[in-house]
Amino acid sequence: MRVPVVPLLVGALVVVPLVELYVLLQVGDLIGAPWTILLLVADSLLGGYLLRREGRRTWSAFRAASSRGGVPATEVADGALVVLGGALMLTPGFVTDVFGLLCVLPPSRRVLRGRLLAAATRRVARAARQGRVSGPGVVDHEP
Repeated sequence: MRVPVVPLLVGALVVVPLVELYVLLQVGDLIGAPWTILLLVADSLLGGYLLRREGRRTWSAFRAASSRGGVPATEVADGALVVLGGALMLTPGFVTDVFGLLCVLPPSRRVLRGRLLAAATRRVARAARQGRVSGPGVVDHEP
């Protein structure tokens, strides 16, 4: 099943910023503009810290798995989730920060990683059934 790109882009570029704006206005009404801005800055600093910390851990795990000669699928998935989570946390807004935290923090990342790897495995298996695999683990681009 292919995910339609246009609705995904509309969601990412229109709906998400509107939701963020609404939440920011609500938080600003509740605690005041200066505290809201301070909270956003603190969120970004926390995001930067977590991105560095978890990025280092993930990179070390990737290097260790690669040096053992194994396939670092788990480590690659972790790396992708840490980068996505870090980008979301560095983006101003509280909603994206929550999703960013879920991607960066190890317990929730473990759950997301399992889903990501399962989806990737299904996609590769589907490509293999359709004859679009040209070599071990290499999927040809779709026409």
